[in-house]
Amino acid sequence: MESTNNNPFHKRQGKDKDFKNQLKTIFQYLQEHVATASMVSAATGIPQKNICRYKRDLEKAGRLWEIEKKHCKQTGFKAWYLTTNPEQSPGSNQLNLFGI
Repeated sequence: MESTNNNPFHKRQGKDKDFKNQLKTIFQYLQEHVATASMVSAATGIPQKNICRYKRDLEKAGRLWEIEKKHCKQTGFKAWYLTTNPEQSPGSNQLNLFGI
């Protein structure tokens, strides 16, 4: 007899793992690169629709910033260039931390 697992939590565990892996991959990629969602998708293999979802979550958490809107190197259309590197965030000035 073939074993089937109809437990919805079992199925969800795989999705949660994918979510965490994809989120971590995107976050780490944008730590080292400034890129559009399409460029991140091309570099990581993560579907662009997923990247847009993670982008929103990271923005709400204060961990992702839109740097500038210009033509995407991947699509040729205007898009926001993104980063998760706080040193590249708009208005980031490390000297302000020390009152200089």
